[in-house]
Amino acid sequence: MYKTGFDNDKYIELQSKRILERVDSFGGKLYLEFGGKLFDDYHASRVLPGFQPDSKLRMLLKIKEKAEIVIAICAADIEKNKRRGDLGITYDLEVMRLIDTFRGMGLYVGSVCLTRFTGQRAAEMFKTKLESMGVKVYRHYPIDNYPSDVPYIVSDDGFGKNDYIETTRPVVVVTAPGPGSGKMATCLSQLYHENKRGVLAGYAKFETFPIWNLPLKHPVNLAYEAATADLSDVNMIDPFHLEAYGETTVNYNRDIEIFPVLSAMFEKIYGESRYKSPTDMGVNMAGHAIIDDDACCKASEQEIIRRWFTARCGLKQGVTEASEVQKIDVLMNERQLKDTDRDPVAKAREVAERTGGPAACICFKDGRCVTGKTTELLGSSSAAILNALKVLGGISDSIDLIAANIITPIQDLKVTHFGSSSTLLHLDQMLIALSICAVTNPTAKLALEQLDKLKGAQVHSTVILSKEDESTFKKLGMDVTCDPEYQSSKLYHG
Repeated sequence: MYKTGFDNDKYIELQSKRILERVDSFGGKLYLEFGGKLFDDYHASRVLPGFQPDSKLRMLLKIKEKAEIVIAICAADIEKNKRRGDLGITYDLEVMRLIDTFRGMGLYVGSVCLTRFTGQRAAEMFKTKLESMGVKVYRHYPIDNYPSDVPYIVSDDGFGKNDYIETTRPVVVVTAPGPGSGKMATCLSQLYHENKRGVLAGYAKFETFPIWNLPLKHPVNLAYEAATADLSDVNMIDPFHLEAYGETTVNYNRDIEIFPVLSAMFEKIYGESRYKSPTDMGVNMAGHAIIDDDACCKASEQEIIRRWFTARCGLKQGVTEASEVQKIDVLMNERQLKDTDRDPVAKAREVAERTGGPAACICFKDGRCVTGKTTELLGSSSAAILNALKVLGGISDSIDLIAANIITPIQDLKVTHFGSSSTLLHLDQMLIALSICAVTNPTAKLALEQLDKLKGAQVHSTVILSKEDESTFKKLGMDVTCDPEYQSSKLYHG
């Protein structure tokens, strides 16, 4: 059963206020490094039920007249066509998608910064493309012995050789299409240049996770470790904060390891460091908006299980390291979790065992579950969705929502003209067929009207889904997991 555990309105209010307070504390100019996703933050919405995926954007809208956005992208990532794992698009395309989204929300995008630029041709072409569309582009360069050689880094030969990014507003949000894009270095370079120009500017970091004022082993923080298992992030007690203030707070290993270097850089730029710990640098207020800790704990445990399934499927597909699986195994054991603690898992497996074929189960927020089996016309995912729409619409299970004479031509098109080896309709194809039937069939129309009610439902498949089916589930706002098994013994699963 779904329970709200997070007050989103309170969070937006507290967070925007905290950022403006930090701006004032530095005399009116703040470079704010935004970690994680600025929007579409579905991890946060899963572990903090009540958190809206666009909360950070809505928070920025509260201060939009004072904020501008700089997007950092590593030139090497452009050159090698690095892609976002969730969307499947390259980082350079993601930059343009981000700009369009920010502008569509009324936020000001000041510029794009190409980090670690060494003349890569693809990066140069991207720069030309953006500039032709009126977007300012700046270049930052690799610095020898970064970040250890502080005197050299904080000099005209280090940060000094980077382009100075011209900004006009007091809050400069530095974000990126993905990790490793150079957001922090971009901020630090700007602090150096601002200081040379006599501008007193500060730096702060906005990371939602780990939540600094929750216990180290709190499920919300453990779920963050599961989500970043591929990055080898580890939550730790912040030793600098404990020594300075006698207060136990949580941060993660990379920020703790780099803090002495950052502190030395701040001292070199300003003559002193304003921050005594990595926790000091943060402005995250998410922990203050939790209103039901038990609800967040349960939601976070479910996220750990979901990540466990994702990692095991990735290992089967050859895209995940064994160490990632092992790390999440430890988290599962630490919370004494089993894969069947995820509601749809056992029910899907029961159907698969009974029918001898792939099966799927969908569990709604109110606790009700429906299943789907593989038939001659439909895959188990499509069957489960149709059954779910019937339940939500109060439609008898005996009624066929899609006429066979609608499905048959689509099957023929797939096999005869598109060269598919399977006649089974993918989930998106089934929904198109249902939409066609809805034109003349009121019952099909009623079923189609239930789609919005699927948002937040939990899905499990007993086989690894096709990319098409997995993508459609995500577009419907459903959280899907799979057993790490292919439907067939073939080597190629395109």
